[in-house]
Amino acid sequence: MAPTAAPLRRRLAAAAACAALLAPAAAATGVHRPEPSAYPLPGLEEAAEIRVDRWGVPHIYAESTGDLYFAQGVNAARDRLFQIDLERRRGLGLLSEAFGPAFTEQDRAARLFLYRGDMEAEWAAYGERTRLAARRFADGVNAYIDWLEENPGHLPAEFAELGHRPGRWRAEDVVRIRSSALTGNVVSEVVRARTACAAGVRADALRAPLRPDAGPEVPDGLDPCAIPPGVLDDYLLATAPADLTRPSPPAHPPSAAEGSNAWAVAPERTGTGRPLLAGDPHRALTAPSTRYFAHLSAPGTDVAGAGDPGAPGVAMGHNGTAAFGLTYFSADAEDLYVYRLHPDDPGLYAYRGGWERMRRTTERIPVRGGDPVEVELLFTRHGPVVLADGAGRAAYAVRTAWSEPGTAPYLGSLELMRARGAEAFGAALSEWGGPPLTYLYADASGSIALAAGGRVPVREGFDGLLPVPGDGRYEWSGFAPGSELPAERDPAAGFLASANEYRPGPGAPAGYEWPPPLRHQRITEALAADPAFGPGDAMTLQNDRYDPVSGLLLPFLEGLGPHGRGDGAGAGAALAVLEAWDGSAAEDSAGAALFRIWASRHLAPAVREAALPPSPLPDPGADPEALAAALRALDPGDRDALLTATLAGAYAEAEWLLGPDPARWRWGGLQQTWFAHAAGAHLGPFPRGGAPHSVDATGHGPADFTHHTGASARMVLDVGAWDASRAVNAPGQSGDPSSPHYADLLPMWRRGDYFPLLYTRAAVVEHTERTIRLLPAP
Repeated sequence: MAPTAAPLRRRLAAAAACAALLAPAAAATGVHRPEPSAYPLPGLEEAAEIRVDRWGVPHIYAESTGDLYFAQGVNAARDRLFQIDLERRRGLGLLSEAFGPAFTEQDRAARLFLYRGDMEAEWAAYGERTRLAARRFADGVNAYIDWLEENPGHLPAEFAELGHRPGRWRAEDVVRIRSSALTGNVVSEVVRARTACAAGVRADALRAPLRPDAGPEVPDGLDPCAIPPGVLDDYLLATAPADLTRPSPPAHPPSAAEGSNAWAVAPERTGTGRPLLAGDPHRALTAPSTRYFAHLSAPGTDVAGAGDPGAPGVAMGHNGTAAFGLTYFSADAEDLYVYRLHPDDPGLYAYRGGWERMRRTTERIPVRGGDPVEVELLFTRHGPVVLADGAGRAAYAVRTAWSEPGTAPYLGSLELMRARGAEAFGAALSEWGGPPLTYLYADASGSIALAAGGRVPVREGFDGLLPVPGDGRYEWSGFAPGSELPAERDPAAGFLASANEYRPGPGAPAGYEWPPPLRHQRITEALAADPAFGPGDAMTLQNDRYDPVSGLLLPFLEGLGPHGRGDGAGAGAALAVLEAWDGSAAEDSAGAALFRIWASRHLAPAVREAALPPSPLPDPGADPEALAAALRALDPGDRDALLTATLAGAYAEAEWLLGPDPARWRWGGLQQTWFAHAAGAHLGPFPRGGAPHSVDATGHGPADFTHHTGASARMVLDVGAWDASRAVNAPGQSGDPSSPHYADLLPMWRRGDYFPLLYTRAAVVEHTERTIRLLPAP
């Protein structure tokens, strides 16, 4: 039995008790405060209007682009102030100012990864329209904060409970924070180095097979065994979300389940005769959501979709002519550099036959209830120093593509959302900064397209799969032009899809570490099988919970001999449950519960032990395709014995966790969804179906099956019939626990339902719940 079974059983019992006490998911907390119908706001040039529909989506109308982004900033503060204030503090390293000395370490780490380049070069990388949008958005946030100073009764409850006030924004805040987006593979470099030290450089293929296949090479001058534990603690702390319940949260790598699905279908393959575009980004499940749906309308701009609550524009949606949806493009955009320090001066590192001095920056972190804390930040030519060991005469720095000018997360969408033709779409993606994304596109003319964008380093003479010496031999020689990244337009098949899979481009590989293509295969099979694919089919596909890993692993059980079926240790009983299972990771599935226990907690560790030399390292998990390949390579007799033993162990653990009767086992009894709130007011737990590699992807921890990443936001766009488009955002649109829209969409999300993503003025007026006027004031 797995050693974590007893703690997991206690957690499930506590979760069941908690669930019994919770009201239905739609229940909001707190006392709702009546909202004013008008706000007089200095800085607004002409009157603007926000129409909030019955699902909490704001439709913002203004007379100019500047006023539109000002109004978007006002609305972001009106509906998500605690969330965007906390994210700004986290990104700028100002948590301690509001929450005290326990957060100084996280503040220091965050400051290491701020954009520190030339601001004029930064703004020039986007253009004047983006600079205007950032400035006016920040002005709008500040205007609402100023209004709260005179109307403190409308301050969100978290500020009163935690005893702080929101900070004022600058336009630079929108672009300097880089650590909030999905990042690259530097964590994987360190894991591979430690594995190479323990078991050889190719031993890591079970965790992360390379796509395309490549043999990683240990760089000349690198000792993989010398990479110290905790070398990336600052990096992980800088990129971690703010958790006010756990100051300096433990260092955990980003979840492999954070990705996305998106697809575009040409009109000749839809039941409507119109193109269709669908997208569902997979990110951390939080309360409120990491995404926010809005409709922005002014002369020259009329877009609807979802974006970052604390940034202008939308990153996925449509502009009345063209629709666009995103997935993460797993380009290798990071490297860990290892330096040899001068024996007499640890501020010097060896570089190209000489010594180069680190740049030192001293900053003062304001601390609530105490004196400011002075911290020293070190930088090499490659990036921030995350660990310096003077005694060992070594230092380590992280180089990132996302520290380059023009790579603020999703800010490139301000140009992308103007694209009204496939050529303009491709041009916008060729200039995309960060994070690296694959965008799908469909427009009213019937054209569909796919294009990847982002800063992808060009490495000459090394593969980027392990840390490298920082002595000048392993430099980037620039960034791949957009024309060398994957792109496709109007294929003969009539559809395009992306699910983070490896997709070759015309240039060199953008990296070697990509998720398995299982979601992509499932999506393309569904699209190819239906010549009249419609919006309803897209919503069904987004909620598809078939676990494709079952198709890789269950065939190995078909030839299991009689000893595996009647051994009395549970393997035979386990086989009976799995043979009756259809592969669907439904909430009420006994087979899914047993399969996930077996695959992640028993089979993968056993295969690793059988296939690799003994290692002192913790089990990092296994890629499902690599796991199947490793099973296939075992001696048949050894494989059968391993399968029998692991099935018996998994069955025993399932009995311990879910009871002795398999007929009463439920996958949703193990996998539980929590929508995490930074201050601890979490929503959940709720039983949840889906699996890590199902289209409805549910990232969960193997230790306790807590569901923590997935598609909280989904959209299905009926191109040309825009009011027929559908979306959902869980737990709700608002970030204010007192709002009726804080968790009202959660039951809909759990059922796989959607609300209309309205666009035309008539439809918006028909479904307006309340109208808010923004008025110019002196």
